[in-house]
Amino acid sequence: MSYDVAALSNLIEQFERIPGVGQKSAQRMAFYVLQLPLEDAHKFADSIVEAREKIHRCAICCNLTDDDLCPICKNPARDTSTICVVEDPRDVIAIENTREYRGVYHVLHGAISPTDNIGPEQLTIQELLKRLDGVKEVIMATSTTPGGDVTAMYLSRLLKPLGVKVTRLAYGVPVGANLEYADTVTLTRAMEGRREL
Repeated sequence: MSYDVAALSNLIEQFERIPGVGQKSAQRMAFYVLQLPLEDAHKFADSIVEAREKIHRCAICCNLTDDDLCPICKNPARDTSTICVVEDPRDVIAIENTREYRGVYHVLHGAISPTDNIGPEQLTIQELLKRLDGVKEVIMATSTTPGGDVTAMYLSRLLKPLGVKVTRLAYGVPVGANLEYADTVTLTRAMEGRREL
């Protein structure tokens, strides 16, 4: 900026911290906020603080929720004998949008990546192992990236000796892509064409 308004610069900086948001997008967002009526600006700020304070991990699947259990874990109609393992809460939304999957989920909150110093102990793998009673199938729906593949193979080696069928989404999902960006048709086909690991 050619002039310095400290509060505006700070607001732009905060928006720039969001992954994928560059300086121009951050400026647009900042100016949008400045054009809001003061009451709406307070609601916007309050919603950020409220979300940060209230949202936490589900006690069962580690998905995000503002209650003890997420809506999927609370739903008695879901098939608890099938667990779909995903890396990120956004992946749950992507699969749910297909309206094809009726089982439950487990969110790892990442993938194994030695280059990023992320090992199995940084993921919610222990929580997954504690909930295998009555589970017949675990679907590996990790991304088709090196980290996602390593994570799927690591979990497969842990789960198979326990007598649990382990499958992997079919590769209708492009290699190197994150699930959140896949369209619903591709995800549906990938879910239908999953294979055993």
